[in-house]
Amino acid sequence: MNNFSEVQGRKWKGEGTTQNLESITIGRCYDYIRVVNPSVGEKNCSELWEAFRNAFINKDPCNILPQDFELFFKLSLHAIPAGKSLFWENNQLLVNSFSSRARRYMTLGDTLFGFFGDFLNWCGQENSTGLDYESCPTAAECENNAVDAFWRMASMTYAQHSSGVIQVLLNGSAEGGAYPVKGFFADYEIPYLQKDKISQIVIWVVDDIEGPNTDSCGYNTVRLLEDRLKDLGYNVTCTDNYKPVMFLLCLDNPDHSKCTLSSSAPAAQRGPISSDRGGSWNKLICSSAGCFMATALPAIWSASPGLEGSSGHLP
Repeated sequence: MNNFSEVQGRKWKGEGTTQNLESITIGRCYDYIRVVNPSVGEKNCSELWEAFRNAFINKDPCNILPQDFELFFKLSLHAIPAGKSLFWENNQLLVNSFSSRARRYMTLGDTLFGFFGDFLNWCGQENSTGLDYESCPTAAECENNAVDAFWRMASMTYAQHSSGVIQVLLNGSAEGGAYPVKGFFADYEIPYLQKDKISQIVIWVVDDIEGPNTDSCGYNTVRLLEDRLKDLGYNVTCTDNYKPVMFLLCLDNPDHSKCTLSSSAPAAQRGPISSDRGGSWNKLICSSAGCFMATALPAIWSASPGLEGSSGHLP
């Protein structure tokens, strides 16, 4: 049976609704409340699906507003731990790895409502209770499509319930700048932050391992972001190539020059020095407590305070 867009003599340019959408979203809901974050308590996952579906079904797929998802977000809402919010632009996969499913930070995708719809696609058909599996409108075709409306409401809700120290991870290699002046963070998150609940905003600008250094703290679009937040009265700090995130990037790029291993201090050693990976090596360090094998630290660690001056002795 032809879908609605074909009947009207056109076909949307975007991907159609994700196959098995109902089963996926209900399954994700149970996964979240049983495994990922049981602290949110009981949620009626079938009820969540119905509230989600009714937000856009049987409606013009180009006339869906964030408020249409209001019931879904009311039913799925839960507390976001203070100091655990992590906002981002242009680095979703990296952010997902860094947050570690809310173990380190709780990104939007680590909330129940974000987990429910992450990486999925959906749209309905006007005057029909069915989903359109053939194609859905893109943002270029119409701004008020179902997916963008959902994520606008998700962003606003996430920002409103974030508190304490707020983290922002930006891609310093992104084309056009690390901070898009028109984007979800700029338009649907910053305006909805609750200033009285936020003690500090920490910005991390991290370059791709293979990418250029397009943007950094105090320059270009990052400067625009810093100035905007300060003008709003926030206490703002910014760090370039935040080390914990760089270490994570190096896990996938261990042989890159930015990830080579080196030593910042002499130490007693036993055995041959390895020439692999740009001069990395292992050494045996001994003290009164015993001996242990140590591996040289990455170069990005070598200048860290407190790491230089290591010493040991051979028995």
